[in-house]
Amino acid sequence: AHACREAAKVYAGSSQGPRASESRPPRARKPVIGRTHVRGMRADRRTWAGLLFLVGSVQFLLAMLVAEGMRPDYSISTNTISDLGVQSTALLFNASVVILGILILASAYLYHGTHRRLWITIPFLLAGVGPIGVGLFPETTGTPHLVFAFISFFFGGLIAILTAFQTRPPFRYLSVVLGLVGLVALVLYASQTSLGIGDGGMERMIAYPILFWGIAFGGYLMSLDEAAAPSAAAAEPPAG
Repeated sequence: AHACREAAKVYAGSSQGPRASESRPPRARKPVIGRTHVRGMRADRRTWAGLLFLVGSVQFLLAMLVAEGMRPDYSISTNTISDLGVQSTALLFNASVVILGILILASAYLYHGTHRRLWITIPFLLAGVGPIGVGLFPETTGTPHLVFAFISFFFGGLIAILTAFQTRPPFRYLSVVLGLVGLVALVLYASQTSLGIGDGGMERMIAYPILFWGIAFGGYLMSLDEAAAPSAAAAEPPAG
């Protein structure tokens, strides 16, 4: 009799159908932002930063060459780069150098999202402020132009050296060399030492290495995948 009652309970339970909890549809899971997504965002920032930096450097270099060709009396040996910011080439040169500064600022902002190091970002931003000031205050304004020109040259060479800690060899060594060439040329230019190539030639020994580095650095960032990005430990400058 006991066995019959137990069998009847089992039968009654099975005849009630599925439990309420089993009939409920599964809850939708909230999307989770994982490491892969974060890495993808960093790669996008790095790519755009490189593109903006490359475009800014190329367009200014081309505008400078075109402006030099528009002035038959212009000499790259005796005339400074800022001489292109006046007379018939003023609009082309000043607009181009302001665009350069704006693109550097945008590139610095995007690039900061990939490393979060202020000792790189602050000089990077100042390197963008300098060209904007050069374009807004041509050489006819005197002291303001000289101040912004110095900011452009000094911080332009400095970021080439600082960002070397964020890159891998052999580009790391190239960045340091180009940055040092620009800074040494800046010291020689400030001391009125032209080494036989004139004031214009020495000023170009400051600007050209920085522009060439900017083009190369932009290409480096665009071609760098996440796997090849330097680690946080490798990005820090050596102690001592």
